[in-house]
Amino acid sequence: MGRIRDLMTVKPRTVKTGDSIVDAAKLMRGEDAGIAPIVDGERLVGVLTDRDIAVRVVAEGKDPSTTKVEEIASENLVTVEPEQDLDDALRLMAQHQVRRLPVVDDGKLVGIVAQADVARHADATRTGKVVEEIST
Repeated sequence: MGRIRDLMTVKPRTVKTGDSIVDAAKLMRGEDAGIAPIVDGERLVGVLTDRDIAVRVVAEGKDPSTTKVEEIASENLVTVEPEQDLDDALRLMAQHQVRRLPVVDDGKLVGIVAQADVARHADATRTGKVVEEIST
């Protein structure tokens, strides 16, 4: 089916530890994505989603301009490596109910692979099944 390296978005935009929730939200708006990878140097240290912002900042009444991204980032990082098969990415997306996965090589963030990228290259039946699983 192909490797993640062949489809991933290389050098995705990121936020750094110490950046505010507002910075992350602006990045998400600019990228039209619901995820912001958090890096310390080149190392991926966390991922922030639009849901994290809604549930852990807005719903709890925290100030998005002073709350730091690492304070509310998702703890369980689900990542893939560039040489893994696209099937692996689809499986992880379904299992963890996510549409984008950070691509990490030796701890360094090297890309992002999105469900849409994989869907364009995958067997239509398999992709439809995964999209169905993610949507439930």
